[in-house]
Amino acid sequence: MVHLSSHLLKNYHRGHVVIRMALAGHRQANRPFFRIVAAHNKRARDGKYIEQLGTYDPLPNIYNEKLVSFDYERIKYWIGCGAHTTKPVDKLLGLAGFFPLHPMTITEAERRRAQIKPTEEATKTEECEE
Repeated sequence: MVHLSSHLLKNYHRGHVVIRMALAGHRQANRPFFRIVAAHNKRARDGKYIEQLGTYDPLPNIYNEKLVSFDYERIKYWIGCGAHTTKPVDKLLGLAGFFPLHPMTITEAERRRAQIKPTEEATKTEECEE
């Protein structure tokens, strides 16, 4: 873990250091897996990061669960230092109850419910006809 001194922080980008909490890819073929990291704003997504704050596995396991883990104490620390969250991390933290729900999360859930209802009604009418 790397600690940035206050002198280095002041000299970086004319006194403004932007730290972001983002998803960083894990290099493995055909298997998405992401680290939730604190990194400088100008770094590449899969580039060097300051600290790993959690993990996210988007593929469902045998129980149809997508696994997410967070280090809440370190996330609180980085937010206290002025770190910004990216939209995907913001959505994950909202679903975990750390932040309020992201508006797009609610909108996507409503869209999915609206798509599922017509298909369920069609299957019920087919079963009743038989």
